[in-house]
Amino acid sequence: MKKEQIIKLSSSIAITLSVGAIAGYCTATEIGEWYAGLSKPFFNPPNYVFGPVWTVLYILMGISLYKIWQTSSHKRKKISLILFFVQLFFNMMWSFIFFKGHFIGWALIDICIMWTLINVCIGFFYQVNKTAAWLMIPYMVWVSFAGVLNYAIWILNKGMHGY
Repeated sequence: MKKEQIIKLSSSIAITLSVGAIAGYCTATEIGEWYAGLSKPFFNPPNYVFGPVWTVLYILMGISLYKIWQTSSHKRKKISLILFFVQLFFNMMWSFIFFKGHFIGWALIDICIMWTLINVCIGFFYQVNKTAAWLMIPYMVWVSFAGVLNYAIWILNKGMHGY
């Protein structure tokens, strides 16, 4: 691997992990009291599962981003990168909306938009670099699960303030 490729790969992973770090920062202060006090469905994973899963997903997303970025030229490259960063923005905003704002219903809307953008992004990535698209599949699957979990938490806590 050339120096330029190593820099692009490292930067791509750093970008996605930074979003994860920001989300983790928002999440950390709310898990002990607010989140712990919510009613959750039987399929809610233990809290210690989320950090490692998201770390792996952010790394895979970073590698996927790198694969698109390093593609020399493709008519869908620019739109693919734009879609990636827009969905990443919605990813980051979800933590603010859900954990900081305590707006579970609004977070559900955010995650639905994010899920749609991820799937559109995967479609564009597939046209530019098939490996990049496949690297996004675990993320899409986890966000699908997270969306169901978000919905269940919203239903179970609808009567509380801020939902």
